[in-house]
Amino acid sequence: MSEPGILLTARAMVLHDLAARGFDDAVMVSLLEDVVAGRQWWLDQWPDGAEHIAGLVAQDVQDRLVDSGLRWPRCTACDDLNDHELRIEPELGPDPHWVCERAGISVSPLGRLT
Repeated sequence: MSEPGILLTARAMVLHDLAARGFDDAVMVSLLEDVVAGRQWWLDQWPDGAEHIAGLVAQDVQDRLVDSGLRWPRCTACDDLNDHELRIEPELGPDPHWVCERAGISVSPLGRLT
């Protein structure tokens, strides 16, 4: 897949998951656009790392939201009543998915949150 296609696919996957949890307003979409633009440089430097882009974009969005005091995506899959978010696994690898680290369960592939 070409570089623009890789970045657009990553954008679409993360946008789906933002929308699934009600985080698809203009501010969040703008944040996502900034993250995708920032990952262009990374992809230019390491074209062989294309399979990692989607997970990295999701992590970057999540990190930016944490920096602003927001947790996304919140876990709704386990019995833990303490508020916590899902994390991307693998941290750097193909086929990223959301996991609840507290319960040790895989919740959803990236781009398929409900």
